[in-house]
Amino acid sequence: MDSIGQRIKNARKNASLTQLELAEKTKLSRSYIGDIEKDRYNPSVSTLELIAAATGVPASKLLSTSGQTPTPPRGVRIPILGKVVAGIPLEAITDIDGWEEISPKMAASGEYFALRIKGLSMEPKLHEGDIVIVKRQSDVESGDTAIILVDSEDATVKQIKKTKEGIMLIGLNIDVYPPHFYTNREIADLPVQIIGKVVESRHTW
Repeated sequence: MDSIGQRIKNARKNASLTQLELAEKTKLSRSYIGDIEKDRYNPSVSTLELIAAATGVPASKLLSTSGQTPTPPRGVRIPILGKVVAGIPLEAITDIDGWEEISPKMAASGEYFALRIKGLSMEPKLHEGDIVIVKRQSDVESGDTAIILVDSEDATVKQIKKTKEGIMLIGLNIDVYPPHFYTNREIADLPVQIIGKVVESRHTW
């Protein structure tokens, strides 16, 4: 008996689509489609409907085989944001680069969004194109990996180290991004703002 992931993979192949092509048609990330096909995530009904429309296979056939009672899959979709702006609610941001899914339990614990890694500053842990799942919050603990806005520019992903005098932003690849320290005065004046905490990463193969 095929799993949902295997049925989705079969539907994609029968439609002569690569994972990347299916991702472009559905606005889901390629890494997430790969995870669905490997049954790492249980896709929501809305995600199944997107895949069904793209592959031409009824969602009911993706959900269950003949004779089975369909069980609505669980999952909460969150946006992959193309840009993060301090102070703007997630629902007001229209620059969306696709969708990821998190568990209902995770979704109930706060406000989440996803970002695509740009650049090489967090290698080898995070590679360009990887997706990080972020819990929106204005502060994190020293040692956490966070999303930071410096002088209202594009969001950057860095490890945080706190001191009484300020904070250090640390890129794991110091050849690309040497540690950068901001004083408490600079934090207030630039400003340097923590947008959220990275809680999970999803690798793009």
